[in-house]
Amino acid sequence: MRAAFAAGASPDRPLSVLTVGEAPEPELLDGWVSVEVRAASLNHHDLWSLRGVGLPGDRLPMILGCDAAGVTPEGDEVVIYPVVADAGDPRGMSLLSERFPGTLAERVGVPRDNLIPKLAGLSFLDAACLPTAWLTAFHMLTTRGRVDSGSSVLVQGAGGGVATAAVVLAVAMGKRVYATSRDPGKRARIEALGAVAVEPGGRLPERVDVVIESVGEPTMAHSMKCSAPGARIVVCGATGGHLATVDLRRLFAMRLELLGSTMGTLPELAELMDFCVEKGIRPEIDATFGFSAVADAFARLEAGDVFGKVAIDFLH
Repeated sequence: MRAAFAAGASPDRPLSVLTVGEAPEPELLDGWVSVEVRAASLNHHDLWSLRGVGLPGDRLPMILGCDAAGVTPEGDEVVIYPVVADAGDPRGMSLLSERFPGTLAERVGVPRDNLIPKLAGLSFLDAACLPTAWLTAFHMLTTRGRVDSGSSVLVQGAGGGVATAAVVLAVAMGKRVYATSRDPGKRARIEALGAVAVEPGGRLPERVDVVIESVGEPTMAHSMKCSAPGARIVVCGATGGHLATVDLRRLFAMRLELLGSTMGTLPELAELMDFCVEKGIRPEIDATFGFSAVADAFARLEAGDVFGKVAIDFLH
């Protein structure tokens, strides 16, 4: 079967070790099932894997990809939850493409319990964008950020998959949403999604109840200054640097909560799909590529000028 996999690791030139070619059919463990992939989407996790982060040499070659929607042998249309129980990992879990082959293949083996029925109101492409970035944003807003008890949200560095998802979701939840971007074009697109676009470090008209933080070092001070008393600053990444300075005086004086967040649960993914259909919202897709052009899709993601998700259509 055709697959896209990491044939090696290259910290500086990750695309140089991306290989598209033939791979063995999925090995099905007890309770696992093979899913025919109809659509997938890329994440920065895939680029980090090509750089060798979290993917040691003894696991190579490794089929990449965390996200996909497809069809079971019984003909059921499903979305794949990519978190797999893994006793060999200190986290107690791993994502598809870390220890078990990922979703950028014509077929992928997954635990049957990781399959959620795809709702008829969602296309395969839309559904394939949800399991990692959109689920992360949903979990950050609801479970970690407790956004129901707040009225305003700041999203740092909108443009990437998680941040753009957070903007769309928070607007659909009826919150006042502010989002930062260095790019004037992206700020215009943020406004079109219903949020107030702000330059990085810019002054907000109010202090917010929840901050969605994935940039890290360059934006952490701004995130704290923009937080209302008792606000939750939810961190899921550090694309701009992980050694951020935290003003502890502001942290305790304003009773702020600094919360780490990774992914979300399978029930939350089902809830997220229901929410998208109910509110009529869909993932913001930057570009869609056929599988034969998956290398171009990776190049698009690595270039860093995306707004939303990069999707892979296996039917074209």
